[in-house]
Amino acid sequence: MSDLLNKKCVPCEGGIIPFDISEIHKYQKKVDGWDIINDEKKNFLLNKKFKFKNFLDSQNFINQVGEISENEGHHPDISFGWGYAEIKITTHAIEGLSENDFILAAKIDQLINV
Repeated sequence: MSDLLNKKCVPCEGGIIPFDISEIHKYQKKVDGWDIINDEKKNFLLNKKFKFKNFLDSQNFINQVGEISENEGHHPDISFGWGYAEIKITTHAIEGLSENDFILAAKIDQLINV
């Protein structure tokens, strides 16, 4: 995971091919506990659910994720409530996964693994 932590998300306006399933599995090994799911268009996403003791802990975590996302210029879909947060990451411009998604996932994991 450390190699991803040292990288920065690169702005993506499209025009690149999303990772195929073998590339996705290679990168999935570099992040902790992220599932690969499909959206309604069958595009690949990273998905992870986090558990917390209460609403405030969930909210604080999401605020930190928001800060990282802004710094990286790469924004996940987030849902949260009392004692939980769920994050979905994809590169919308290419309708699939890229290295940026795994960089962001690794940086989010570091919030929990500190």
